[in-house]
Amino acid sequence: MNFINTLRNITVILLALIAIIKPVYSFENKILFKVNNEIITSIDIVSEIEYLGLINKNLNQLTKEKLFEIGKNSAIREKVKKINLTKYFENFEVDKKYYNSIFLNFLRRANIKDEYELQSILKEKNLNIDIIENKLKIEILWNQLIVNKYSKDIKIDKVDIRNNILEGNTQKEFLLSEIVFRLDTNKSLDEKFAIIKNEISAKGFSNTALIYSISDTSKNGGNLGWIKINSLNKTIRDILQKLKIGDVSEPIVIPGGFLVLKIEDERKSRIINDIDKQIEIIANETANKQLNQFANIYYNKIEKDIEFHAF
Repeated sequence: MNFINTLRNITVILLALIAIIKPVYSFENKILFKVNNEIITSIDIVSEIEYLGLINKNLNQLTKEKLFEIGKNSAIREKVKKINLTKYFENFEVDKKYYNSIFLNFLRRANIKDEYELQSILKEKNLNIDIIENKLKIEILWNQLIVNKYSKDIKIDKVDIRNNILEGNTQKEFLLSEIVFRLDTNKSLDEKFAIIKNEISAKGFSNTALIYSISDTSKNGGNLGWIKINSLNKTIRDILQKLKIGDVSEPIVIPGGFLVLKIEDERKSRIINDIDKQIEIIANETANKQLNQFANIYYNKIEKDIEFHAF
């Protein structure tokens, strides 16, 4: 049986499992994929879908087929990261203070008041808090690895940032969402973007990011938050200046793929009196964007060395 037929059969199985997703453990657990020596089971994918549903409420608007695709891709991506991280970290323990900060950020993203409410929600979904902890630890260590590998390659022109700040008393900020994608071997850029545009029209930008974006921001619908215009490179600044709220950009070439941006909202903020502090804020935003691009490039690189099998 070829890979496509195998994947089709797995999809049928998962659709049946998703239909009876509550309680999660009421069906037979089957091995569906093997990523090197790491296995992904039917329960893993259903649990992944439940987890992603915590931080993106739009998930419940999607078909069972799309849910399976999202859960599968997310679970595989995490396994690839985990396999790579074992080369650099003997254990997956992280600094408690930093973990608590990331955990609180997760609660905010999921719109969950506190750990007690989270425990209650997890109990309803038959999920364990350990699942959340392991995912956050992988996220923390992955980010640490990217910083260790690429911090020396970050390029920030603080003189240019200062000059842009001094041009006026206010600066524009955009509330942005992104989709980062690669080309399929059998599709041109125009063909791939046409598919993405059609999906955006049918299901909205957030749901399309969940399905097609290879960036880690896909988990929360591609949301980037408020971004100061001075932290963006000139190419992206010029593109965004021509768009209105609600517009979606054409594909922008970036290292490792293509970027599509949507302006969710925009505003002007006053430039604080402490120019040096403002420069550091913008420099940090700029560094984070570059690190995200390096993370995508690095993931694409290590993914090529991974053995993948569907059962």
